[in-house]
Amino acid sequence: MFCGQINLPQGLTVAYSYICETQLLSAFSNTEPDPLNPKVLLWADVSYSDMEEIENTKAIPELERTLCCVLGVNIPEPRRRVLLELYVHTVLFCRESNFNREQTSVLLSIVKSMHQANTETPLNNMGHCYAYCSELLLCHSVRRPPFSISLFSSEDVTQILKYLLNTYFRHYNLYKYIFTPQVRLDMSFSYSGMPDEDPVTETVSSDGYGKKENEPETAEGEQPIEAMNTGPEVANTDPSPKSELRTIIQQEMREEMIHMSRQLEQRLKESADRLNSALTSLETNLQGKK
Repeated sequence: MFCGQINLPQGLTVAYSYICETQLLSAFSNTEPDPLNPKVLLWADVSYSDMEEIENTKAIPELERTLCCVLGVNIPEPRRRVLLELYVHTVLFCRESNFNREQTSVLLSIVKSMHQANTETPLNNMGHCYAYCSELLLCHSVRRPPFSISLFSSEDVTQILKYLLNTYFRHYNLYKYIFTPQVRLDMSFSYSGMPDEDPVTETVSSDGYGKKENEPETAEGEQPIEAMNTGPEVANTDPSPKSELRTIIQQEMREEMIHMSRQLEQRLKESADRLNSALTSLETNLQGKK
C-alpha cells in the first residue's frame, strides 16, 4: 500500500491511498528481487513415462490435456489457456529441433521455472529471469556432476535462447500482466476546517406544500416578512462554502491525476524502450555468434 498527502488551499487536506496488487508497482519501485538458484532439472517435472505419453500424443487438444495433467496446471481461465499454449508450443519446438526425451523434459522444466520466477512478483525482474534462464541452460550444457550435466550442445543453447527471446521474453510484460494481480485504486477524502451542518428535513403538509421541520409556523393570514417586501427580489448568486470546497477538490484532484497519468505513461514508455533495446542487443549477439 502506498499512501500520500496533498496540501490544498484553505486548509483542505486530501488523503489518498493506493492499494497495489500488480505490475504497475514496477514502474515506481527499485527493489531488487531475491536471487534465483539454478539446478539440474532432469525428470524434475516430467518423468520418463510422462515423456512417452507426450510423444505418443499428436493432436493439440489431447496434448493440452496431457500437459495439464503432467505439469499440474490447475488455474482458472483464461490463464489456464495461456499457460497451456506456452507449454504446447515448447513441445512443438522440441519436436522441430529433434530433441530427445531428456532434452524435452528439461526444456519444459526450464520454461516452467522461468515463468514461475516471472509471475511470483509484480516487480520488473526481466533481467533476473533471463539470467536465471541462461544459468539453467548452462547447468544442462556442461558436464560437471553433480552441479551440471552435458545435455545440450552450444548450437542447441543458441537455438533455445533465440526461441525464448522471440516468444516468451518478447511478450514478457503480457505474461506478467495476465498472471500477476492487477492494481486497484482506492481513494478516500478527509476535510479539515469544515463545520458540521445539521441536516434539514422537509415534511409534506396536508395541502401538498413542503415545509421544513425547523421552520416556525405562522399564524393564519400572517405573511412572512420576505413576502411583504414589495421590492424586486435579488437572487443570491454567491456560492456557498460547500460548493467552493467541492470545486477546489475536483480541480486539485483532476490536476493531480493528470500529472500522475503523465508520469506513469513516461515510466511505461521508458520501460518498453529498455525492453526493446535489450531484446535487440541480445538478438544481435546471438546472430554474431553464428
